[in-house]
Amino acid sequence: MNAKAKRRGGTENGDTGTGEDLVLATLIGNGEDLGPLVRHAFESGRPEQLLHQLRIVAKKKEGEIEELCRLHYHEFIIAVDELRGVLVDAEELKAVLQTDNFKLQEVGAGLLSKLDELLELYSIKKNVTEAIKMAKMCFQLLELCSKCNNHVSEGKFYPALKTIELIEKSYQQNIPVKTLKLVVEERIPAIKQHIEKKVSSEVNEWLVHIRSSAKDIGQTAIGHTATARKRDEELRAQQREVEEQSGAGLAESAYRLDVDDVEEDFSLTIDLTPIYRAHHIHKCLGIGERFREYYYNNRLAQLNSDLQIFSSQSFLECHQAFFGQVAGYFIVEDRVLRTAGGLLEGSQVATMWDTAVSKIASVVDRQLSLIDNTGHLLMIKDYLTLFGDTLRQYGYQVNSILEVMNTTKDKYSKLLMKECQKQISDIVTNDTYEPMVLKKESDYHANVLAFQLQTSEIMPAFPYVAPFSCMVPETCRVVISFVKDFVNYLCSGGDMNLFDAMRKYLDTLLIDVLNEIILEKISDTSIGVSKAMQIAANVAFLERACDFFLKTAAHLCGVAARLTERTQASLTAQVVLKTSRDAAYISMLGLVNNQLDEFMSLPESVNWIPEDEPQSGHEYMNEVTIYLDTLLSTAQQILPLDALYKVGSGALEHISNSITAAFLSDSVKRFNANAVAAFDHDLKMLENFATERFESTGLSEVYRDSNFTDYLIEARQLLNLLMSSQPENFMNPVIREKNYNTLEFKKVAFIIDKFKDSADSLFGSLSNRNAKTSTRKKSMDSETKGQKTTHMMESQAFRIGLLLRKAICPPSHDFLKYHDHKSTAIDWE
Repeated sequence: MNAKAKRRGGTENGDTGTGEDLVLATLIGNGEDLGPLVRHAFESGRPEQLLHQLRIVAKKKEGEIEELCRLHYHEFIIAVDELRGVLVDAEELKAVLQTDNFKLQEVGAGLLSKLDELLELYSIKKNVTEAIKMAKMCFQLLELCSKCNNHVSEGKFYPALKTIELIEKSYQQNIPVKTLKLVVEERIPAIKQHIEKKVSSEVNEWLVHIRSSAKDIGQTAIGHTATARKRDEELRAQQREVEEQSGAGLAESAYRLDVDDVEEDFSLTIDLTPIYRAHHIHKCLGIGERFREYYYNNRLAQLNSDLQIFSSQSFLECHQAFFGQVAGYFIVEDRVLRTAGGLLEGSQVATMWDTAVSKIASVVDRQLSLIDNTGHLLMIKDYLTLFGDTLRQYGYQVNSILEVMNTTKDKYSKLLMKECQKQISDIVTNDTYEPMVLKKESDYHANVLAFQLQTSEIMPAFPYVAPFSCMVPETCRVVISFVKDFVNYLCSGGDMNLFDAMRKYLDTLLIDVLNEIILEKISDTSIGVSKAMQIAANVAFLERACDFFLKTAAHLCGVAARLTERTQASLTAQVVLKTSRDAAYISMLGLVNNQLDEFMSLPESVNWIPEDEPQSGHEYMNEVTIYLDTLLSTAQQILPLDALYKVGSGALEHISNSITAAFLSDSVKRFNANAVAAFDHDLKMLENFATERFESTGLSEVYRDSNFTDYLIEARQLLNLLMSSQPENFMNPVIREKNYNTLEFKKVAFIIDKFKDSADSLFGSLSNRNAKTSTRKKSMDSETKGQKTTHMMESQAFRIGLLLRKAICPPSHDFLKYHDHKSTAIDWE
């Protein structure tokens, strides 16, 4: 009761506390955390109040504890007694423990010594284990070092670098032996430097080797390109033959694949192992970029050196080695670009190629300007195109190089035509101009069929006399050689209009070279008739050969033969040669006429006033007919029928004109009927000869509406007029048009003026002649019948002369006083 009263009194005494005290007391009673409250008191700046409250709470708790102790002090006493009992037990237990501890100490002293020994052994074991581990590491390191040395000594640099890399990654930082670590750290850079030097040395050796091998590599590749080109040309030729044989369709054989002829893919063996290894090793050393720069600079320097041409050696001798070296260089670089894993970049190869193209173009242009031989020019051009085709297969742009050759096309054509001109000129000059004799079939094939010069599809008997001389096949060979050489020159230059260009230059050769040489030979006055005739025949066959030349050019250019049959595809040279052929005919006829003039020097060699009537013609006519027979026989063998007709007709026409000109000649002052009769005998002999030859030569079958005698018509009409019993019919237009249409008034008048007995005046005096006849009547009775005929013809001539004078003289001029024709004297004065 007292306690309760005190507690109530205490409560009452402490009733002066605030609500915060109650909160604080509640929190403490509930055992909650006072931290927030303390933090709040300090943050609000009132810690003293909190302390005061805590003291109050503490006093309250102390009072509660005292109260609690008063209530339970019996239990405390009992507990203390029990604790004392426990203390006694503890002392006893302590004594027991001490006894046991003593015994344990006695027993464990030996064990402790053993334990110390065991711990020491454990320490030794640990040290030994560590030492073994270190020894193993050092052993492995030394083993790797030894292996690295062996790799280096054997030249196996990549395994050596991988070993060094393993040492650096796994061992270098953990090497337990300081001395060994220092040695390793010192030797690794030295080994790397040694490897770099060795690899660089190998690269240098490879650079020297690959440069020396580049020529063989390039020439081998170019040789393969040449073989492939030849094979393709053969296939194209076979295809064209099949197309031509099959017309519009294609034969099945054109698409048949001959497995035996298919070649395996061509590949070059180029050892790039040293450069692969060097590149990889330098990348492993971390200096790959430096090596790439080193390689590029060295190869570029080699290229510049390879592109140098030394003046001590001609380009013709070294061009194959030059192009082979450059081709090999870029074949190697292409292989390096594709397989060396980034050693070269495409831009670097492009730079090297641009450098090479510029230099090659300059070298080729300069060197070709010094060459004046077509064979040499073609050889270089052909090899250059092979060079271009070879590198085109490796992806290089070669058009710029090939364009250089296109600039030499005109030069090549001039040189080639100059050579052909010399060859053709020598052929024309040295030819004997005699028909070519072919003794066997092989000669016929080589000289006739080879150029399609045959006049018949039937094989002739041998020996065969060709209608042309050696000039024709030899000239054809020169022209075909020109075509082949020029096509070879053009085709590899990529000319899209190859056939048109070839046709143009072929025309130029035939017109400006061949035709000019022929015309020069035709104009040579020293050639005889037989040579002129053979030249004309040769020109005809050369004109025919133009089609063969064009077909050959088309075949070589890859143009179908049917395309050359178009009119616009023909050669202009055919027309020009035809004109030259006509000029040859004219020249030949001129020579024939000159020869005939030598036989027929009529004014000097003929007796124009013979006293007796001739029984035959003049002697010269036998020579003329023999000459004409020989001429026509020779012409029949070598000339076509149209040319033969021109020769015969021209010669006969010239003879006719010569006879007429002889009567008109100023050196012939007069002639009589006997002279006219002699010419009539000559003309009849010639007419018979002309008719016979016209029939025997086969011209009558071709020229059915004409005859050789048509070209003797003027002389025949003149002689008919002079021998006519009615010469006044000449004045009749109808009769004149029918029988004397080729005669001219003035010519006839001039000739009639000479047809008399004497030359007393311009016409003579028929009256005087008749007066003399009267005084000599007895003598006239003794004259022969022929003399009477002569006087009659002269009288008739006188009459026609009067008529002609009237026809051709103006009416105001009364020159004629016509009386009786038997007794009239006429004076032109």
